[in-house]
Amino acid sequence: MTLDKNLINKFVNITSSAAIACFKYIGKGDKLIADKAATDSMRNNLNKLNINGKVVIGEGELDEAPMLYIGEQLGTGNGPSLDIAVDPLEGTNFAARNLPGALSVLAISSKGNIFNAPETYMEKIAVGKDVPFDAVDLDFSVEKNIKNIAECKNKNINNIGVCLLNRPRHKEIIKKLKKLNVKLKLITDGDVSGALLVTDNKYKVDMFLGIGGGPEGVLAASALDAYGCKFQGRFLFKTDDDIRRAKKMGIIDLNKKYELNEIIKGDSIFCATGITSGDLVNGVKTNNGKYITETLITHKNSSINIVKKEVPIT
Repeated sequence: MTLDKNLINKFVNITSSAAIACFKYIGKGDKLIADKAATDSMRNNLNKLNINGKVVIGEGELDEAPMLYIGEQLGTGNGPSLDIAVDPLEGTNFAARNLPGALSVLAISSKGNIFNAPETYMEKIAVGKDVPFDAVDLDFSVEKNIKNIAECKNKNINNIGVCLLNRPRHKEIIKKLKKLNVKLKLITDGDVSGALLVTDNKYKVDMFLGIGGGPEGVLAASALDAYGCKFQGRFLFKTDDDIRRAKKMGIIDLNKKYELNEIIKGDSIFCATGITSGDLVNGVKTNNGKYITETLITHKNSSINIVKKEVPIT
């Protein structure tokens, strides 16, 4: 089922409003209040829409998140049945410290088309559409993935760009990448935006990989799908509680490697509004009594573009 293009502007307004709600908390050192401001705004505006929405990727389960929790019903109940994936403030530390790359993110699809990911870690790999489908794989060694990408792109290995989270868990991967002498882009947070850097050669990132949040992997997959990119993900379950949540969501094979078309089925819309300026979009600015926002939109049946909005400061 193809989504109505008229929904795009409505969801851009929602992520823009959530980003603006964070504006006064940028650089104030309190990531919780910034996240709450974005979450309150997003939930309030989603509930005004004539949709029958359900949160499949949210702020956590009901016992952890009072708003935008997994399973929460949103909208008036009149209109299309939609699955909704949200991260009202992706990069909470970026916003709190006024660092680049904080986003307000939202993805939607028709009911049943977004994978209901548990709140656990996911092993991920993403490459652009110019890399053949079978050239990279989570089960390949780091060296094999890098060499295959270099061969496909007719580039020297030392010109291959790789992005991953700078975490202790990636120590061995980083050591191997340094030995290969690739161009490393280490990020502290924000693996939704990190994964999207493979979408355009201007970012100079040929591969995104490593372990990050499962819900963030699903959100990134929505945008990567529209760009024709490759993404694979495999959930990592460290505790019995992780396994319980996964089984509750219908995941039977705990070691399954998910392809992009298993995570995002059919049509989807993805919106990411900048809170602080980063690689993908500019952050919220003020000028002549107005907030100015910039939003990245992806939709397979529309032009992929950046939309700027001006909202009066009240």
